[in-house]
Amino acid sequence: MYIERTAELKLKQSLKSGKIPIVLGPRQAGKTTLVRHVVPEATYFNLDLEVDQDRLRASSHTNPVEAMNMLGVATCLVIDEAQRMPETAQFVKGWHDAHTGKNIILLGSSSLDLLDIYAESLTGRNEKIYITPLTFQEYLHAQDWWPKTPDPSIASHFARQLTSSASSLAVYGSYPESVVRADKSQYLLNLSGDYLLKDVFQSGRIKSPESIRRLLLLLSYQVGSMVSINELAVTLGISRATVERYLELLEQTFVIFRLWSYATNQRKEIAKSQKIYFWDTGVRNALMNDFQHMPNRSDRGSLWENWVVAEIAKQNLCLGSPWNLYFWRSRSGSEVDLLAKGNGKLLAWEIKWGKPGKNKAFTSAYATEVVYVTSENPLVDLPMS
Repeated sequence: MYIERTAELKLKQSLKSGKIPIVLGPRQAGKTTLVRHVVPEATYFNLDLEVDQDRLRASSHTNPVEAMNMLGVATCLVIDEAQRMPETAQFVKGWHDAHTGKNIILLGSSSLDLLDIYAESLTGRNEKIYITPLTFQEYLHAQDWWPKTPDPSIASHFARQLTSSASSLAVYGSYPESVVRADKSQYLLNLSGDYLLKDVFQSGRIKSPESIRRLLLLLSYQVGSMVSINELAVTLGISRATVERYLELLEQTFVIFRLWSYATNQRKEIAKSQKIYFWDTGVRNALMNDFQHMPNRSDRGSLWENWVVAEIAKQNLCLGSPWNLYFWRSRSGSEVDLLAKGNGKLLAWEIKWGKPGKNKAFTSAYATEVVYVTSENPLVDLPMS
């Protein structure tokens, strides 16, 4: 079952313009499925496989037209897991500049050095396209009950379905395979094991795989709270520098992301603090081995917060990250879970599973109304401009 992705149009436009699309996102997020849908006649190479690496290296010693013939390229060459073989950047540059008439698409499940390598070699020739686990809108558009061209004002007519869908996605996440499979928990347990961390372990920068697994478990319990790197280091018995390196690796492989505190008045507001969230809440719950339904969970508040924050973060990444995302907390204890700053605007959301209160402190300080996102009002979208 193919679920239409918002990145589809961007990929088509990139190919039409003659650019080299670099499609980035976590493993199993649907990168290959998207490309196979857009370019069904493409020739694929997966650089997780040594045989495909060898074929690409062998072809690089011939002229570009012969290389395309050797590789059996019909109209488009797709190189998956491109981060596995950094020298591919030079091959691709030569093939693209020779105007062979073949499109080239690069896929990567990790941004570990990949963007730096390809950005330098393919300056002006590439366009980055991000694929995340499904956004809520992508999920809804695949549902028979959701109108194909919905008006926001009709959301109240689907309140029960929206709440039920959002609650299920908060528990099981929104990886495409998880959405369509019956055995969701088993799939997520397998995914959250070594497979999702494959790029981290193969980076050569991990001294102790067990430490990074323990770090992930600690982070899963601290979702929604400010994170202390020093406390993590002490708990894990490793250095602060090692914790920072592990966090960077987990960010680069699309497992987690950070929000930093927003402050313009450091005397009254907390600055230089951070929260850490998971791109997919199903992965987070798999790490904890807890797939209880939302009403029964003691952590439903923090889980709901992670799901909503990740929803906005996914939209932002797919839009090309035009917004900077933060959280806000005053020294007197007032807080806003999520801020988006960009395009000359400041947006604010407070995220509550149950009935929300009122946040007058932030509105008074920044003349910005706070939008409340609850289980009964789960639709949240970033403006396109």
